[in-house]
Amino acid sequence: MEIISTRNVETQEQLLELLQKEGFRGTQATISRDIKELRIVKELSSLGTYRYTASSSEVSGSFTSRLNTIFRECVTGFDYAQNIIVVRTLPGLASAAGSAIDSMNLSTVVGSISGDDTVMIVMRDNNAAAAFCGEIKNLLG
Repeated sequence: MEIISTRNVETQEQLLELLQKEGFRGTQATISRDIKELRIVKELSSLGTYRYTASSSEVSGSFTSRLNTIFRECVTGFDYAQNIIVVRTLPGLASAAGSAIDSMNLSTVVGSISGDDTVMIVMRDNNAAAAFCGEIKNLLG
């Protein structure tokens, strides 16, 4: 994020080169996934070229807020065992809950899989799972 905020980065290849110069390793495929996950977009610069930039926080915040509301309204229960959390939802709403979790962009979440009424979340460690379940409990009130 620092690189795109301080330089005119026009391509994924250019971003990859700049990251490598800073000591980060990766591939173009990784850059592409990260751009999507971080909601980085291209905008027209004052030079008439397109450059990467962070998306509007207002839009992102509104989107996250709406997903949190969906999460609160569709979750019926949750529990964890070691580093795996299982979130139960109303039928057909697990993908909405999973999307809300993914939008949080937490470094402690390795990934999530959503079915019809269940989301499985893999956390980095047992403590992260316990802490996230505490956050879910607070979110659900």
